[in-house]
Amino acid sequence: MKHIACAILRRDGRILLGRRTPQRRSYPDCWDVLGGHLEAGETPEQALVREVQEEAGVTPLRHRLVATLPDPDPVRNGAARYHVFVVTGWTGGEPRMLGDEHSEMRWIPIEDAARLPDLAVEAYRDLFRSLASAD
Repeated sequence: MKHIACAILRRDGRILLGRRTPQRRSYPDCWDVLGGHLEAGETPEQALVREVQEEAGVTPLRHRLVATLPDPDPVRNGAARYHVFVVTGWTGGEPRMLGDEHSEMRWIPIEDAARLPDLAVEAYRDLFRSLASAD
């Protein structure tokens, strides 16, 4: 089974989402949280830090695990677990799009993110709503 660390960077009632490039095998051209696969011997927390550094150029300092979700389409994508963290503190300045995994990154109000028609993982909607109600 694959394990994936997912980061919801949160600030001022908004979350940072990336639009996956259309060439991606899984969930192409969809809005998604940052993150990626755990490497051999890596914990979800270690992968979280590495992936956010690689994708956004910042280092998470304050984060908490908020959900562990199964892949919604294991037949197509293979069995996977998404370890979803909310990140509320980081170093390195303003997050910026690095690499070629995303075509765009945007800070989106949490309520608006929950209504996006093209989220990579449908279960994110309820997760985003729970974050909005925690404000």
